[in-house]
Amino acid sequence: MAEKMQSRKRQDYITWDEYFMGIAHLAGMRSKDPNTQVGACIVSRDNKILSMGYNGFPKGCSDDEFPWDREGDVLETKYPFVTHSELNAILNYRGGSLEGTKLYVSLFPCNECAKAIIQSGITEIVYDSDKYDGTPMNIASKRMFDAAAVKYTRYQKNGRKISLEL
Repeated sequence: MAEKMQSRKRQDYITWDEYFMGIAHLAGMRSKDPNTQVGACIVSRDNKILSMGYNGFPKGCSDDEFPWDREGDVLETKYPFVTHSELNAILNYRGGSLEGTKLYVSLFPCNECAKAIIQSGITEIVYDSDKYDGTPMNIASKRMFDAAAVKYTRYQKNGRKISLEL
């Protein structure tokens, strides 16, 4: 009787970090912000996606009627109106507690999002860009994360290109 040859699993599958950071970047592509598109993905301890978010205006606030400008009179800029991706992901979650979860985000969280992250119980952050490193708000975020024992690590890019054709 001939022995059956057993197939081996595929070796080039993406890692959990690649998968979830990819989801965060994909979520960011939903943002209508002409300058900065940020996405976030909250994941359970057992690698289940719990929620996602991207930067944009709150429900009921038209993307066409509110400003996207970055400079000028404060009320003529996006800053007092836009909800960041991390806060959107937290607010979008309808499943109860986020205690002990991990957040993947394409841009290091600002100090306001840091407060929401800490209060929601998220204990780990994996971020891609840290373009505001060293600014007062960035330093404040890291100081709060350190005090609250929220671990934050930069996503380690490996040069792999992942693309979707839809």
